[in-house]
Amino acid sequence: MNYPVELIPATLVRRYKRFLADVVLDDGSELTVHCPNTGSMKRCAEPGWKVWLADSANPKRKYRYTLEWVLVDDSYRACVNTAQPNRVIGEALRDGRIPGLTGYDEVQSEPRVEDGRLDFCLHKADGARCWVEVKSVTLLEQDNGLGCFPDAVTERGLKHLRRLAELKKQGDRAVLVFCVPHEGIREVSAAEHIDPAYAAALRDVVAGGVEVLAVSVSFTQTPAAMTVAGLLPVRL
Repeated sequence: MNYPVELIPATLVRRYKRFLADVVLDDGSELTVHCPNTGSMKRCAEPGWKVWLADSANPKRKYRYTLEWVLVDDSYRACVNTAQPNRVIGEALRDGRIPGLTGYDEVQSEPRVEDGRLDFCLHKADGARCWVEVKSVTLLEQDNGLGCFPDAVTERGLKHLRRLAELKKQGDRAVLVFCVPHEGIREVSAAEHIDPAYAAALRDVVAGGVEVLAVSVSFTQTPAAMTVAGLLPVRL
């Protein structure tokens, strides 16, 4: 996934009101920017850390700039715009670059299900379907390579697990994809210490046949881009 513009470096002052962040550009000017992340952004929003912004070039937007990447611990780039992992995974699905999710004839985005939408549905000509829900993993609490999801209690994530389990029971394939846009994460686990209900539900749905994949993401800076790099181990 290529960004249409080069990202702008800045320094994070604070993230607040969930969707806002104050930053300082390299020239010393201060901006309030849009922060498109509904989670806690635990270990991804420390004051003083380097960040990168995307310029919408839209003067009608109240907040013209969007927070995209953070340099965690001065070491690892992480994408905190939670819309981008879906774009990365969608592009990789269409290009057949995710092991285990190839050989499908159509990739449908945001398919309707009984109680809302999931992220993707993969179709084969013979009618076989594979439902895919994507979750972004950016929580690295210790520099040990273990990334955890979620970073806050998630009722929505729990609902998606139950929907995947129901679709599996109906005879379709169902896959949860942990997209990992964080250079320091080398393995993924449910964050039982944050949301034990989610961790328990994840184990239950896997026992019922729902599959789980963790997909790592590589970053390039000039031009700015994120690309699927491979699969990571999942610890259940």
